[in-house]
Amino acid sequence: MSKLFMFEKPLGMRDTLPELYQLKRQVKDAISSEVSLWGYEPIETPTLEFYETVGAASATLDQQLFKLLDQQGNTLVLRPDMTAPIARIAASTLNQADRPLRLTYDAPVFRAQQREGGKPAEFEQVGVELIGDQSSSADAEVISLMMASLERAGTASYRIAVGHIGFVNALLREVLGNDDRAGRFRRYLYEKNYVGFRQEVEKLPLSSIDKRRLFQLLRLKGGPEILSQADELVESAEAKEALQQLNNLISILESYDLSDKLIIDLNLVMHMSYYTGTVFEAYSEGLGYPVGSGGRYDQLLDQFDHHEPATGFGLRLDRLTEALGKEKEPLTKDTCLIFSHDRRKEAMQKAKQLRQDGQAVVMQELTGVKDVDAYSAQFQDVIYYIGTNGNGGASK
Repeated sequence: MSKLFMFEKPLGMRDTLPELYQLKRQVKDAISSEVSLWGYEPIETPTLEFYETVGAASATLDQQLFKLLDQQGNTLVLRPDMTAPIARIAASTLNQADRPLRLTYDAPVFRAQQREGGKPAEFEQVGVELIGDQSSSADAEVISLMMASLERAGTASYRIAVGHIGFVNALLREVLGNDDRAGRFRRYLYEKNYVGFRQEVEKLPLSSIDKRRLFQLLRLKGGPEILSQADELVESAEAKEALQQLNNLISILESYDLSDKLIIDLNLVMHMSYYTGTVFEAYSEGLGYPVGSGGRYDQLLDQFDHHEPATGFGLRLDRLTEALGKEKEPLTKDTCLIFSHDRRKEAMQKAKQLRQDGQAVVMQELTGVKDVDAYSAQFQDVIYYIGTNGNGGASK
């Protein structure tokens, strides 16, 4: 390989240095401990999956999939999300397990990026899947758990935007007449390109009333009063049912005393096309993109020949650490034992004792450092075992 690439990484890949790694681990451990208290059981899936099953079911754009061939000529993908692999397991290995299933995961996922994208191609997610419960209570549980996880991780200033993809789809089909046109406008909503949405509406041969309905969709964001405004815009039973589900959800979340963190956003559209009902995103103060998202996906398991309702969420660890703003905090290092060659055994015995007491201990031979004072400055406590007097160590 050319030395031009000696220090480079593949597009979208990132190194995680010790300070950031420690913060990510703290955040991950905090979320995992909260999730376990809600009765969710951990699960792991392979990094590689078959392209024709999990790759297709994930609904990730084909150009974003990392593909490779196995020795038998099968096309594999690096998993682009965790929901589709867990759906595969729920439809097969856990097919006969008691429902509802409450599963949790912590794993990296992979999505190839364009050169100008500037986004990570590998990032770690922590999330949950609640499978086998179609009630609004299940939706409320995963939203509540996401909020509790954010707070346990230390993210105090956040908001949850809640919408319903069924409402968006129904309104767009009512006005536009077919799924192809509706898909184009859903793309504008997903990209939050509201200027492009309005410009495209102006070009359509629609009545002024229908154009006004589409423009009004962009304004359906706020408190629970938004739901009554939305009800006046639609006629189909599908749209009315979606609004009723949201009403039920808000009522349940009010019983959790969580409604003050919610924003109703009825033009919310997710990047994954398998969502069928309630969808939601978590935003932290100071970031222009969500730190987590989720929703109901009642048709995904159909792709594995097993019909079953499901809902869940995923939190992005890289974005959560950015939201916490602690990437450059120094590592906390407890103790260093600096020793000379002839007192190694004494130092080793002391280190063993301190480690049994729960302290992190670094052992460093004196000849291995050029500047002892500079090296020792990074530790809370430094104990020296130098010389041959046998009188024990001296602390800094």
